[in-house]
Amino acid sequence: MADHESPADPGEQGGPGLPGGGLARSLVEAYVYLDLAAGPGGGRAAEHAVLSEEEDGWRVTLDDAEVVVPYVAEAEARREDLTFGSGISELIDPGQWVLIATTYARRALEAALFFAADPSSDERYMGIVADWRFAADAVGEALKFVPDDADALPEAWFWTESGREAHEREPARFTRVRMESDLAYYRAALDDFVRLHAGADDRP
Repeated sequence: MADHESPADPGEQGGPGLPGGGLARSLVEAYVYLDLAAGPGGGRAAEHAVLSEEEDGWRVTLDDAEVVVPYVAEAEARREDLTFGSGISELIDPGQWVLIATTYARRALEAALFFAADPSSDERYMGIVADWRFAADAVGEALKFVPDDADALPEAWFWTESGREAHEREPARFTRVRMESDLAYYRAALDDFVRLHAGADDRP
């Protein structure tokens, strides 16, 4: 099972035509989806998920929620080094992806403050690197939903309650320019952190 870090933001189950479960593009996306499906207070719930192997893929189950990850999809994600998988998510809407990105970025910033005081922990270093990468990759997932000829995400793409609420509260967060700016910021933050802390201790 692939290692993963999961945000604590709540969400709802299902995507278009997939109430309560469906296909994930990678094991990481499956675990993030189950964390969202657990609802408020269910952060990291996917750590308790049950993973089973079936003929064509893994089935990941947590209470009443489950998601299937085809072996071919996970293989492609690993081959292409894609955190959440190729294509567009059927499980997590773009509003949720932006919220997920914000969660990872906030966690990276907070952890970096403690790390600056004591930069000796390789585990904490790798956690911060992973959080910045996941923040960038998550907002990249939201950008995948923007049509080539559009400047913002269409309202119809927000199919979960939390995604719709996020869009209604702050629609400017879901313009192409804003999301590309967030993506550039997260990538720069990751590069800066690695440049400052990787070399001195020969960290990976």
